[in-house]
This record gives sequence, C-alpha cells and structure tokens, in this order.
Amino acid sequence: MPPLALCFFLSVHAIFARCQAAAERDGPSGGGCGGGGSSSIIFATLGRSHYAFDIFALPARPDLSPKPSDELKLTDGTSVNFNGHFPSLSPLAPSSLLSLSPDGTPPPLHVIYVTERNGSSSIYYDAVYGGEGGGDAGRSLGRRSALEAPPPRVQVPLVGSGKSVISMKDRPSLSGENLIYVSTHEDTGVPRTSWAAVYSTDLRTGSTRRLTPRGAADYSPAVSPSGAWTAVASYGEGAAWGGEVEELGTDVYVFLTRDGSRRVKVVEHGGWPCWADDSTLFFHRRGDDGWWSVYRATLPSRGPISTESVVTRRVTPPGVHAFTPATSPGNKEFIAVATRRPNSSYRHIELFDLVKNEFRELTRLVSPNTHHFNPFISPDSGRVGYHRCRGDDNGRETQSPHLLLENLQSPVAGLSLFRIDGSFPSFSPAGDRIAYVNMPGVYVVDRDGSNQREVYSGMAFSSSWDPVRSGVVYTSTGPTFATEGTEVDVISINVDDVGKLGVKRLTTDGKNNAFPAPSPDGKWIVFRSGRSGHKNLYIMDAVKGEKGGLYRLTEGPWSDTMCNWSPDGEWIVFASDRESPGSGSFNLYLIHPNGTELRKLILSISGGRANHPCFSPDGKSIVFTSDYGAVSAEPISSSHHYQPYGEIFTIKLDGSDLRRLTHNFYEDGTPAWGPTFIKPADVTWPGYGSSCSFEDCHWLSRMPNNSFGGVPNYSAKAQCGA
Repeated sequence: MPPLALCFFLSVHAIFARCQAAAERDGPSGGGCGGGGSSSIIFATLGRSHYAFDIFALPARPDLSPKPSDELKLTDGTSVNFNGHFPSLSPLAPSSLLSLSPDGTPPPLHVIYVTERNGSSSIYYDAVYGGEGGGDAGRSLGRRSALEAPPPRVQVPLVGSGKSVISMKDRPSLSGENLIYVSTHEDTGVPRTSWAAVYSTDLRTGSTRRLTPRGAADYSPAVSPSGAWTAVASYGEGAAWGGEVEELGTDVYVFLTRDGSRRVKVVEHGGWPCWADDSTLFFHRRGDDGWWSVYRATLPSRGPISTESVVTRRVTPPGVHAFTPATSPGNKEFIAVATRRPNSSYRHIELFDLVKNEFRELTRLVSPNTHHFNPFISPDSGRVGYHRCRGDDNGRETQSPHLLLENLQSPVAGLSLFRIDGSFPSFSPAGDRIAYVNMPGVYVVDRDGSNQREVYSGMAFSSSWDPVRSGVVYTSTGPTFATEGTEVDVISINVDDVGKLGVKRLTTDGKNNAFPAPSPDGKWIVFRSGRSGHKNLYIMDAVKGEKGGLYRLTEGPWSDTMCNWSPDGEWIVFASDRESPGSGSFNLYLIHPNGTELRKLILSISGGRANHPCFSPDGKSIVFTSDYGAVSAEPISSSHHYQPYGEIFTIKLDGSDLRRLTHNFYEDGTPAWGPTFIKPADVTWPGYGSSCSFEDCHWLSRMPNNSFGGVPNYSAKAQCGA
C-alpha cells in the first residue's frame, strides 16, 4: 500500500496548619502538560477499588481468646485507612496532640495512620472516645454523663491533606513532637530508583527535615522507645532497586532520629524493623529455606555498631510464613506478626510468645475469611492494631460506597485524574461514555456511573472506541499473557445495537491478535499479532478487517505491543522489548503509519518497563505506566500486585517534561486520556457496597517443600465478614 494512503491521520487546630505543605514544598507547582486544555485521565489499579481498609484493634491478652465483639474499629470508614501507630502521650509532658483532648488527658484510644481520603495520601491522627465494638474505649461513653461526654472522635490531619504536592506517605510514628514517616515527594532524577525517603516533621512548627541521605531509598521506618534512633529497610547509598517484586534486597540501617546522622548498617538482608528497646530490633527476611521469618538483632551495649558486632538470631520457626513484626516498649514476652499458614488462604495477625516460642492466633478467631495486615502494638502492650477490609464489620452496620471512579488529586492544572473499577478503560469520542473490561466481560457505562451494560461476556482485554462510527468498540478476545500462537482475535462490538449486539471478528488467523487502536478517520486499525512467530504490529481495514487489507508495520524477533494512534494520524506509539527481547523490559517507541522514522520516546530509561501508552487529546503528550520511580514500599506489606512499581506518567512527544501523576505502592496501569474535563469528585456505583474481593500476595502461597500439606492457592479472594 502506498505510504500516502496511510499517512492521513482544620482551622480549629491551627497548630497543624503549617504541616500540610511544609514536608512537600519542593514538588511541581502545576501548569499544563500538553494535554490540550481541560481533559481527564482514567486508569486501573489492581484490586484497589475493593480494599475498603479500616484500622481495628483486639485485646492482646494471653489468657483469653478474642471474640468478634472484642474487635474495635478505630477509623471512620472513609476511603482506605491503614498502617497505624499507637502514639505514646504522657499527661505530665506538654504535647500538641494532647492539647486536642477535651480534658487534657490521653484519650482511651488514639491512632496515627495513613489515609487516602480526599484523593491524596495523608497522615491523620484520631482520638477515639467512643467506638464500635468492645473494650474500654467502646464502653467509655457509658461512664460519662451526657454533658461530660466528649465527641466520639477528634480527627486532625497531620501531613499531606489539602492541596499540597502529591506524594505517597507510609509507616508514620511519633517521637516527641516529631512525626517520622516515608514520603515520595522528591524526584531522585535517576530512572528506576525509588523516591521513598524518611522525613521528620515538627508538629508545632511544620518544619520538615529529610533524614534519608541523597542517593539512598529508605522504607518502613521505626523509632526506638527512647526516640533517639530510627531503623529503616534500605538499599543504602549508591545501591538501587533491582526490579524485585517479592522480597526487596534491602538491609537494615539505624541513624539518629534528630538529624539522620550516625547512620550505620546493622543487618544484612532484612526489612520492616521494629524496636523492643534501644538495643533490640526485630525484622523479617525470607530465609534460605524459603520461609518468611522474624529475626532478632541485638546491638552491642558498647563499642562500634556494625553488621559484625550485631548478633542476629531467628525467632519464628519455619513451617509458617511470619512477617511485618510489631513490638512494644520493654515487652520481652511477645511480638505480633502477620502470618500465612499452609492450611490457610488468608493473611492473619498472631502473637508469638518469646518465652514459650509458640504462636497464638488472634484475627482468625474473629474474621477467619479476611486478610489482615501490618500489626502494631499499644505502648502498654494491651492492644494489637491492624488493618483489614471493613466489609460488614462483623455484622455491624457500615457505610462504604463502592466507586466506579475514584478521584485523585492531580498535580496538573486542568487535568482531572481518576481510578476506575475495571481494566483497560477508554473514552467514547465525546467523552460521555467509558468502555472497560472486567476479564471476563466488556462493559459500557456513562461517566456518571449510570447505564452500565455488559456488551460482551467472553474473556477480553483492551478497549477502544471508533472515532467515526457511533457506538463501535474494539477489543481483543481470548487468553491474556499468551504465547504468539494462542487463539486471540480482534473484534468490534456495536454497543448501541440494543437487543442484538453486533459482534464482528476482524482477524481470522487467531494468532494472538490484540490491542486494536483505530486511526482518527476510522478507516484503519493498528494491532499486535503473533502470526509471524513474533509479536509485531500490523494495520488492517477497520470495517472489513483482514479481508479488507492487511499491512505489516514492524518486523523483528521481539514483542511490539500496546499500540495507540495519534489524534492527527501522524504517529503510532507502542511498547516494545526490542532492545532486550524476552527480558520483560519494555520501552516506548514512535513510528509513522508508513513505517518510517522509528524512534525511542524515553531515552533515559533502559532495562525497565514502560507500557500502556495513550495519546493526549491534542496529540502533544502521552500517558503511560512505568517503573521509573521503582517501588515505594515493601511489597509484602500490601495485597497482591504483579507489578507493585506501576505508576502513571506523562511525557511530551519530544521526550521532554516527564511527569509523575500517581504515588503509591499499587499496580497502576492501562491509562486512557479523554477529551473532556470530568469534575474532580468520586463517582459511586449505585447499590454497590464493599466486596473485599482482592487477593493476597500470590507468592505467599508458595510453601517450601509443601511439607505441611499446604496446597498453593493463587485465587483466594478475601470475603470480609464471612
């Protein structure tokens, strides 16, 4: 075919007001990103729409087994709330947090935690004076008269709320008046290195100090009981993330909390540290036998501290995966851990008796078919906190709307940003409808959440709308992540043909034909095919399919995939592993529809992953997902994500102005860029509640030698409250 035929195309708590932006004042200030005025980006996040996390607590009494009525919900059911910390406040010492108490005394229960309400990652403080569930806090209101009773909850944002710069926050803890936490607001400037660093914010002044040295990435900080030391999991200066998605290759470092000085490595190979006292650390690692276990590190009382002088011993035995340990000050009797047992498909919280060397179950006795994450212990060792999907709160009434579109704060003016409950979304030409896949099934819904319809029931992935023929959606049907010869075909669906959906198969050879994208004039479709034995790009007639003409665009012993056509028809963007075929490393490339002027879009990224490209409505920028920012947290601390480094970025066609839009430890992907600005507000599914149907880390189902009779289960989904 001649080239020309194709080239056609809270004011009341003023002491915290300065905290909101102080920790992140160095980030981007907004402005356009080449999107062509006001527009919207939607993307998918594996499992995230079903989390509905809240923080709960159970009594840590060795003489009693907990009951469902003992469980107390500490957070308020808004958005997701996780990775809590019980602060220690003394009524004898002045404290910014204590000043919030109605009577100047520490509340029955209070918690510092990470929340993603209002479309951003923030750290909040909640003082709980009355609660849902059992225990002293749940009964406290009954001991007061109506006039004496404080409000059931005092809630204050500490860091990250409001219109501050976008970043992920994680693992907060309080040391005196200083909040210690992880943030990702500073770009390292180096591809595939983590932006995660530890910061200290003074709650009185809002001033913030970076404790992590430049060139290092720190995760999972823990402050010693005296407040003098902080321990972290870290790659260290000059070292970098190597692409791990299960256990990170980190070591344990300690440094002075006040300024990050006297930093020293104390343990090789470890993560998620916590302190029992200022010379005793617990941490987790996956042992040579394949079991995740908790270890103790004893620091010398005198002399230099180093990996040679620190004594390390395994604490939890093989046969059970035990990880994310928690301690309390001076507690030599027990620690709390998360576990995965060979006979269970669910993650639970257990106590481990350090004297008897035995486990004692907690959460399985309360919510057996629910995943529980990341325990933490109160300073008096009386309660164990954790987070789980709230579901029906063990029979208690709950308000937990399920969202079609979850609005996220956008770092770019004129661009709204949403997470969709689905995969491979695409906007209709007018921007009023969204198609997406649920694997299986292709669905169409109005952008306000109404008129949802399944338009194809089979297994399908990817979606794109015809720009000319109204109501025509293209997708690929067949197995995902399949070999070149697997039967996968491109089909078109007339979603407006009510009562008789017009489904037409456009490819005929069945050799992994996928990711169709139409030209702006609606005449052609570019797609990926394995018909030659390798996955390359082809162009075919949009109406007649292969029968109307088939033209090869790329050729080589590699994989070219995930293609998208520019609005002016001049360019096709796609992902390819051509620099290292079969390695799993993909980069983005541009090519004219006639096969000329092939070029790499992002010159700075090599050995990493950049996928799912999509043009902006004006054709000047591209949105995509990438591991450019590496991982932001230890993967074992969250639920399952195949690629926990996936974040959403934009870049201009000349390779300039690379911008990070999302910050989290999830797997963000399959973005679409729509032509209209959607009001930045959540869109709720009518009549849907929290399903809690997400999966725990698949690799935790691997039980070494299967010696305990456990059968790996890679599809267990938590059903909260069951």
